[in-house]
Amino acid sequence: MDLGLKGKRVVVLASSKGIGQAIAKEFVREGAEVLITSRDPEHLLEAAQEIKREIGGDVPGPHTEVCDITKEEDLKSLFEGAIDKLGGIDVLINNAGGPPAGSFMDFEDEDWQKAFELNLLSFIRATRYVLPHMKEAGEGRILNIASSSIKEPIDGLILSNTFRNGIVGLSKSLAREYAGENILVNTLGPGRISTDRVEELDQVQAKRRGLSPEEVKAEHETRIPAGRYGTPDEFARTAVFLASFANTYVTGQSFVVDGGAVKAL
Repeated sequence: MDLGLKGKRVVVLASSKGIGQAIAKEFVREGAEVLITSRDPEHLLEAAQEIKREIGGDVPGPHTEVCDITKEEDLKSLFEGAIDKLGGIDVLINNAGGPPAGSFMDFEDEDWQKAFELNLLSFIRATRYVLPHMKEAGEGRILNIASSSIKEPIDGLILSNTFRNGIVGLSKSLAREYAGENILVNTLGPGRISTDRVEELDQVQAKRRGLSPEEVKAEHETRIPAGRYGTPDEFARTAVFLASFANTYVTGQSFVVDGGAVKAL
């Protein structure tokens, strides 16, 4: 299948590792011109080199831009740089690391504010920057990366449960507002994908319960019909289709890639 991505200009937020890097790699593989971001210049350079090395051949590696997505001035600079480097933006992948694990009474107002800025406001600001360019081009794709908690809340992740579902409301509203201009907006949530974030959550749970991280992982795997954690590349392939121009009619939808773990309809 031709995903219609050759020469398309793609920005992937928080893409120096994990799911973000895997998505960026798949876009590069499909012939898109990709810009990746991270707060850490060293991680960003390593990610760009790794993507180019994995794909091989004469495929150009991704562009890079240092950006703390919680800072409005950084996002403004990022998208100004993206327009300068790419000449436009056809696809935006909104992505961010997860907020801390914990229960309701563990968090003060400052924690809620930080989670809001990281996991929802950053998506709002990035979308605001790209929409005028997509409208001018007459098409665009926006994919918001969330969590499987958009379908079923996850115990001990109240910050994530709250703001990831805010992403769903944002996506649905944007999809309805811009579908007539061929700008499609969807939400995609990972289940237990083998990333540093999931490893960290397993360690937190293990410490709390007096288990080893390996025991926690094995326990989770018994509740996943596929019997294992997913890989970032598996998640990325779904993401790239939804954000591609082979997708011409799916918008306003929320999906999870979780090996069948979520029981909610």
